[in-house]
Amino acid sequence: MPESSRDPAASAATLPTGGPGLPVAPRPRFVTRRRVLGVMAAVGVAYGALAGHFYLRQESLIFHPEPLPADFRFAFDPREQRVDEVRVAVPGGEIHALHFRQPAPRGLVFYLHGNSGNLATWTTHIDFYRRINYDLFMLDYRGFGKSRGAITSEAQLHADVRAAWDRVAPAYAGKPVVILGRSLGTGLATRLAHDVNPALLVLVTPFTSLVDLARLHEPLAPTWLLKYTLRSDALIGEVASPVLLIHGTRDTLTPLSHAQRLKSLARSPARLVVIDDATHDDIHEFPEYGEVLGGRLGALTGQQLPSRDSQLRGKAWSAPIFRQPVVVAYSPSQSSYYR
Repeated sequence: MPESSRDPAASAATLPTGGPGLPVAPRPRFVTRRRVLGVMAAVGVAYGALAGHFYLRQESLIFHPEPLPADFRFAFDPREQRVDEVRVAVPGGEIHALHFRQPAPRGLVFYLHGNSGNLATWTTHIDFYRRINYDLFMLDYRGFGKSRGAITSEAQLHADVRAAWDRVAPAYAGKPVVILGRSLGTGLATRLAHDVNPALLVLVTPFTSLVDLARLHEPLAPTWLLKYTLRSDALIGEVASPVLLIHGTRDTLTPLSHAQRLKSLARSPARLVVIDDATHDDIHEFPEYGEVLGGRLGALTGQQLPSRDSQLRGKAWSAPIFRQPVVVAYSPSQSSYYR
């Protein structure tokens, strides 16, 4: 019989139906709406837990204080260096500071340190300031060293720093007062300089903002919950004081691009000094650091800085900082004095 004349019903009866020896085609699987919603809910719960952890613990993630007992005694070399312990009362706490004083100082450096340690760890190389005849005032944030209380907000941090400034700065009327911030302290220093207009703002290993740092190091962090933004990038354009930025090429914590960005945003005279091979933690050990910092501090008073002493076998540089040449001395064996 010709193919076209076959009974269609008979042909259909001969098709495979999954009987013995014949494979059965798998049924297609579809992702149900319920399953999608379940996955989304699980992701949401996980991210919510991460956000809650981040918000509640951000103080411990950002700040790493090392407390000191109330009776801790500081020891400095040389022992003839005069140093006063200063306590500044603040709401809910007390700020402890050290005030290193010279007989006839040229000015004052108001120093805001980084996010760890205490005054015992940050004042190991303060003789540099004595040698260039500048007083030095350095404070511990709440919970650091002998300072009492707990850090609870950025506004509180700024208020504490301003209280300490108001305590010491008026005594230096007519003399240059410099605000120097290091690492975390650069965010506080920029805000303070914006408010009080010092003779010079020095930012060592600065960052644009803690938001940018969080995005760099913790891309999944919910930065919208960050209580401590420290937006130097939003403030530096309104700082009227000259700005000196110092950064290292091997800083992986706060990349050099942050300092470059801040310099581009500054509207007052600004200089960025880049130190080859310097990292975030060892930048003060490089001779260029002391050369630049000492040179700029000396230029504020229009005086030439003295050599460390006649015994040193260092070499001197003519350091044109903001077009004002001054001479500073460097001894390879004592570069750590410049911290």
